[in-house]
Amino acid sequence: MPADSYNHYAALVSRAIDVVAIALAGWLAYCYLFGEWYIESERYTWAITAGVLMVLAILPGFGIYRSWRGQLRATLVFRLALGYSIIALFVTAILFFFNLSLTFSRQWIGFWLVTAFGLSVLFRFVAFSILSGLRLQGRNRRRVVLIGDISSCKTAFKSLQSNRALGFEVSRILVTNTRLGKSLHRYPGVIDNYEAGQPLSIVEDEVWICLPLSSGQEAQRILRAMGHVTANVRLLPTMQDLLLINHNISNIAGLHLVDVSCSPMSEVSRFLKRSEDVVLSLLILLLTLPVLIGVAIGVKLSSPGPILYRQKRVSWNGKPFDIIKFRSMPIDVEREDVRWGASKTKIKTRFGAFIRRSNLDELPQFFNVLKGDMSVVGPRPERTVFVERFKGEIPGYMQKHMVKAGITGWAQIHGWRGDTSLQKRIEMDLWYIENWSIFLDVKIISMTLWKGFNGSK
Repeated sequence: MPADSYNHYAALVSRAIDVVAIALAGWLAYCYLFGEWYIESERYTWAITAGVLMVLAILPGFGIYRSWRGQLRATLVFRLALGYSIIALFVTAILFFFNLSLTFSRQWIGFWLVTAFGLSVLFRFVAFSILSGLRLQGRNRRRVVLIGDISSCKTAFKSLQSNRALGFEVSRILVTNTRLGKSLHRYPGVIDNYEAGQPLSIVEDEVWICLPLSSGQEAQRILRAMGHVTANVRLLPTMQDLLLINHNISNIAGLHLVDVSCSPMSEVSRFLKRSEDVVLSLLILLLTLPVLIGVAIGVKLSSPGPILYRQKRVSWNGKPFDIIKFRSMPIDVEREDVRWGASKTKIKTRFGAFIRRSNLDELPQFFNVLKGDMSVVGPRPERTVFVERFKGEIPGYMQKHMVKAGITGWAQIHGWRGDTSLQKRIEMDLWYIENWSIFLDVKIISMTLWKGFNGSK
């Protein structure tokens, strides 16, 4: 299973564990205290339902639903404890403000929440044990390529080999500027005397650069050679180097790794952004429903062919998807010209020219957002043919695909849209990714509405 698909399903399983834990704990507490197997009181049923909703709303804020591969389990338990403490405070506040303290047994509430926390931890450790067994059988593994000096690569390889249950598998070792002799011949995929900066084709899930900070220029050349990849890139420095670093540091298999180019959004950030996307898309589609119907009729009457136009674009993690727009050109025009910057010269119908100028052709993209292919705010997606071209020409181009593509973005509201300077657009996109927040999205949406809907075509 691809790494991102695994992370998605793992987050869903974790949420399911917490839902089952809070519901089962409520039932067990009721059975234990009242001696009944069936909950006859509706108020306790409603209390358990409210508990489920609080778990789903509060626990994501503690970073619980991210990948814990190679991370300390004690940290997870601590975060769960904090989350359930906040839930307990919410329950106490609700009982006090709504004068419900005499409606529910305090013993039941205490037993319920403590048991829910215990079950949540227990179920997770059972899931981790099952997952570790599967990884030892070679399933659910993340492929890693090591790049660096002999000593550091050996250290990383041996640590991962002795912790195979974590699910990391070294597929290649690229040793820089040295002759190996026989020292690493027994390791997989060894390439002797790799020259830093030499073009790299990365198909693995992770790239670990095993070099000290004193080899900074060499590491920079390696990073530039990987500017077109979307894999997680981490740096394995020496212990002395760690004191000088201002990046996020991951502890995997006892190794301290610097997250140089990893997905910038935590699980809670993705949850918040997805919630924002769903709410805004539904709201906009409902408010513009008459406009959508009117434009659809106009497209149908203006020229023969389908109402909607689909085109392959590239979004999160470099995955292609079908972007949806109202058709503004005669059919087959798009297939005849795939030059960058050719969109301005393409023939449009009279009605098509109008909806392009007014950006009404972009409205169906909110269905892409609801489907999960796009976000309301993010880097604009390019066609697959241009992605293949630009990823080898523009440094850092593929890093824009570490988040979902958007209908509007930081680059667009600053005038860098359509066929303008691609280098400047990439700089704007990467700044947005590094500085993302809900407030920044609100600012971009507000400026988009103020300036007019100026998404690239």
